[in-house]
Amino acid sequence: MNQCRQALLVARNSVEAVKNLRLITAVKTPYLPDGRFDLEAYDTIVDLQIANGAEGLIVGGTTGEGQLMTWDEHIMLIAHTVHIFGDAIKVIGNTGSNSTREAIHATEQGFGVGMHGALHINPYYGKTSNEGLIKHFESVLEMGPTIIYNVPGRTGQDIPPSVIERISDKRNFVGIKECVGNDRVGAYVKKGLTIWSGNDDQFHDARWDYGAQGVISVVSNLIPQLAHKLLFEGKDSELNEKLLPLIDWLFVEPNPIGLNTALCQLGLIRPVFRLPYVPLGKEKRREFVQMVNQIGRHHFVGDKDVQVMEDNDFLLLDRF
Repeated sequence: MNQCRQALLVARNSVEAVKNLRLITAVKTPYLPDGRFDLEAYDTIVDLQIANGAEGLIVGGTTGEGQLMTWDEHIMLIAHTVHIFGDAIKVIGNTGSNSTREAIHATEQGFGVGMHGALHINPYYGKTSNEGLIKHFESVLEMGPTIIYNVPGRTGQDIPPSVIERISDKRNFVGIKECVGNDRVGAYVKKGLTIWSGNDDQFHDARWDYGAQGVISVVSNLIPQLAHKLLFEGKDSELNEKLLPLIDWLFVEPNPIGLNTALCQLGLIRPVFRLPYVPLGKEKRREFVQMVNQIGRHHFVGDKDVQVMEDNDFLLLDRF
């Protein structure tokens, strides 16, 4: 087999491997009191994800606070994850940017350190035209398996189906993390595209009623085993309804505020926040304790008792 053909076969197999993932966790990045990554806590979090059925990780996404990282930190965390866990779980690096030049550079580095796939958001804030979106995505699709991420609530701009139609036949296009809703999910599925729900409150129905492949999830940081059950063991509306109050609580303030607070309360991470994120207030922390007890502490990650915590337990960093 010549070298070129072999490279194409590897790329095709890699795309299919990412396409087959069902439960992908957008993993949290924990910190030490000086603001550096707490890699010991991070490794514990990832170990728990693997043990409880997660098949992929988004590293340095919104949930992992890639927006608060330098690119050096970002690529280091992807490299660390691949080095320690790359044989046990697929590592998908968030290497998107509102600058095409930065997105290309970060994606080259990410694949250079061994990530299995890239997650790419559309250019945000400055935005661009639909033709600009197409050119942007075409530039990053050259490098390896790529999931396109559509979350207009954060970017201020929808990626319309007309754009996806133009790029979906490109080499390395894997599928879409779609946050617009299940009608959009269903329409893409009918066209044969691979879709992950980006909305935790909708992923059960997206999977079983609309044909989504799975979810890229925030709540699976907390309850990976139950998230796995909802995706793999058939429709379970009763369990889904039981978890919706927890999901609503997680997003009462912009993600990852709720998740950060919850993982602190569960004793999985140090109570350190990089500003501008701050913990949820004490009343919301009490609500979380009640929900953990109602759902069952054994369903949540970790083995420490859940705590309400005091306001002065949290460390807020403006320089790190």
